[in-house]
Amino acid sequence: MGKKKWVLSIALIACLLVPILSYELLFAQSPPNNEPQDNVNGQVTPIPTNTINPTEKPTNGPTATQTATPNNNGNSGSASPTINPTTSPTNIPVPETSSPHEKDHEKASDYVWDNSEVISVMLSGNAISTSVPNTSSIQGSKITITSAGTYKISGTLADGQVIVDVQNNETVRLILSNVDIGCSSCAPIYVMNAKKTILVLEETTLNTVKDTSTESTADPNAAIFSTSDLTIFGTGQLVVWGNNDAIASKDGLIIKSGTITVTALDDGIRGKDYLIIKDGTITVTSGGDGLKSDNANDTTRGYVDVENGVISISSGGDAIEAQSDVTITAGQLTLTSGGGSGSTISAGSSAKGIKAIINVTITNGAFTINSADDCLHSNRTLTINSGTFALQTGDDAIHADKCITINGGTINVVTSYEGIESTDIIINAGTIYITSRDDGINGAGGNDGSGFQPGPGIGGPGFPGQGFVPGNRTLTISGGYIVVTTVFGSDGKDGDGIDINGPITMTGGYVIVNGPTFNGNSAIDWEGSFKMTGGFILGVGSSGMAMTAGPTSTQYALQLDLRNTRGAGTLINIQTNNGTDVLTFQASKTFQSIAFCSPTLTKGSTYSLYLGGSSTGTLKDGVYQNGTYSGGTMIRTFTIQNIVTKLTYL
Repeated sequence: MGKKKWVLSIALIACLLVPILSYELLFAQSPPNNEPQDNVNGQVTPIPTNTINPTEKPTNGPTATQTATPNNNGNSGSASPTINPTTSPTNIPVPETSSPHEKDHEKASDYVWDNSEVISVMLSGNAISTSVPNTSSIQGSKITITSAGTYKISGTLADGQVIVDVQNNETVRLILSNVDIGCSSCAPIYVMNAKKTILVLEETTLNTVKDTSTESTADPNAAIFSTSDLTIFGTGQLVVWGNNDAIASKDGLIIKSGTITVTALDDGIRGKDYLIIKDGTITVTSGGDGLKSDNANDTTRGYVDVENGVISISSGGDAIEAQSDVTITAGQLTLTSGGGSGSTISAGSSAKGIKAIINVTITNGAFTINSADDCLHSNRTLTINSGTFALQTGDDAIHADKCITINGGTINVVTSYEGIESTDIIINAGTIYITSRDDGINGAGGNDGSGFQPGPGIGGPGFPGQGFVPGNRTLTISGGYIVVTTVFGSDGKDGDGIDINGPITMTGGYVIVNGPTFNGNSAIDWEGSFKMTGGFILGVGSSGMAMTAGPTSTQYALQLDLRNTRGAGTLINIQTNNGTDVLTFQASKTFQSIAFCSPTLTKGSTYSLYLGGSSTGTLKDGVYQNGTYSGGTMIRTFTIQNIVTKLTYL
């Protein structure tokens, strides 16, 4: 009996020690929280850096006698400086949910003042005078405003400063009335202290601010720099040249209106806590990011909102970048980043059109984006509700690490490595055209920057491509009109039309896939299941990895594989045994397989496949509508008995 108790005691101690030792072992293998972590792609998460090392300074800025407009190179001045912009890391920890945004600082009273109380400030080369001396201090070509109020500034400072240093935490308005301010040692307009500052662009005036400093990039590091909330509004013009950033606020920045042209060696317009564009005409040429909010420590901040406006950006980095969310309600945006879709960016760089670390939400607007990196990118979710999009990219046109939802809009992906890529893709509505060198619609959650890898991976079950993650990616289509065309990449291969490393669910919509000629890929590629209960899908391409809708569908599906390839321009016709056309399609490339699922196919019915011939119908995206088909060669007659009918060697 004693021996049994001894054995039981040993066993009990062992049971207690096992979880303790397991915990210690796990902890020993886990890196400390403050060390770089390996992400899912096997890359080390970079540590953000704010170091900026411009290698060349501009020698002059835009003229103050006329509106500055970008030249053919997208620059706003005559100088062409060499830049080394800061880069914002993409692969950083992302919160699971977005937080409500911090309320902005705008009040209706910001835009109202008593003209009788306006204080005049006259700039005269290297001298300054004011109508109320006790509200400011003047030292040579530098004026420091020390009292809250409204100041109207006019004239020229060759090398001087306007400083706001109001200690009573009140609002200061600066009405810019044909000013031309340059400074070689610091920010020409520098808000050191104030509750908030309103820059007013007086009607019909042109105002120029030039930072020609050769000093450190430490604060103040912009031509117009504020340590507190800043608002710009009015109907006049503002031209800013920044030897680092052009316009920056360490709190919130609101652009209410105005015609604003900025050129910067690094970032164009930056609001640390938030950047809100309410309206205006804004042109940005920057070596770094174009529009930016970079508070990475608080998810209620670090956001960019665009409510309206005409915005043109040419950036070396991201055109629009937010550390939390980008929300666009309306506006006309023309964005070029990283030199455009034909350029290659260096490892670790980011040159996306629109990028958010958490969410991108687009309600409406007109977008023309030409980017070396992704056109639209989110490290978490991306939602498009409406709008028009013309997208050109060297990588993905639309990418989100977690989920993409498209509820409407007209999207034209002119050129891309991959068209739409995410872990989960939901398409509820919209008109979408995609041209891609690899996968048109890719449910793989692929690596950021996959477009800069050497060529497409081989798709299909058992042949994972680059960034392949099996099994749990999804595509859900409930509506919309979608046309996917794959084209040859630099390796002479074309990718999958639709490639989902997981299940597809389709309840509606109209999908045409002009698939690959390369037999290692297919027009439609899925894992697990493709359940189709509504809608229309046609995939024409190679036969080596061909697939169609799966047996869990409630609609009937065909996979017709040919013995030999057929040429581009060949008509494909499927008709009932009484001659009623079900499908007439003109292939845009050589093909050897046809995948087709439509509610027009019925069980027990007999159909014939014809190739060649002609049609009198109206051609739209390869499909002939109405009209009469004739003159083709009958390849095979078949009767549908099962959900999936697969015929080979036709």
